[in-house]
Amino acid sequence: MNLDIKKWETPKSQIDTIIHHLKFKGKLTSLQAIHEYGVTRLSDKIHRLRNAGMDIKREDVTTKNRFENSSTYGVYSWD
Repeated sequence: MNLDIKKWETPKSQIDTIIHHLKFKGKLTSLQAIHEYGVTRLSDKIHRLRNAGMDIKREDVTTKNRFENSSTYGVYSWD
């Protein structure tokens, strides 16, 4: 796992893609990861990155869904 990705490099794996996004674009949600990168198990990738030593934060955001019920999701960031 390459934690030293440069801005101009093309990510080679899903984990590299997540690192690239967090490093150069900022916050990431699971829905963004699915839509933008086809990554369907973001929490697994975050778990692996944390085990590799990355300090990735999670902020819980609660909103109303289309049925007006409360829904909480995580927003990941790398400070």
